[in-house]
Amino acid sequence: MNIFTGSVEIQMLCWSVVLGLVQLVIATTMAAKDQGLPFNLTPRDLPPPPVTIVTGRLQRAFGNFRETFVYFAVSVLVVTAMAKNSPGSALGAQLYFWARVLYVPVYAVGIPVARTLVWAASIIGLVMVLLAATA
Repeated sequence: MNIFTGSVEIQMLCWSVVLGLVQLVIATTMAAKDQGLPFNLTPRDLPPPPVTIVTGRLQRAFGNFRETFVYFAVSVLVVTAMAKNSPGSALGAQLYFWARVLYVPVYAVGIPVARTLVWAASIIGLVMVLLAATA
């Protein structure tokens, strides 16, 4: 069984999980590189050593992904469970996913207005999926 088959919405949900895992690995690896192995092997009771600007941006991009992903996942699952998949919900799921992919490098590079516009596009995609559930 291939989890990347099925509706477009479910495919985008599965790929979003992959994206989240990739962001986790990147942000964690960069932080470990910046903060050093000795700190990362502790229970982290003390404040962490500083990280570089790019690492901080990657950590915040991952945090932002976690904030929006749960709403996207629930929206996709509701639309799927209610059999309300539509061209609009499929487009919304694709918009969410691709905007989240683009968000990572745009944020890492530090393009302020573009970062906000890409984030807004992902939210529009999420809302498109959710609206399909109410149709």
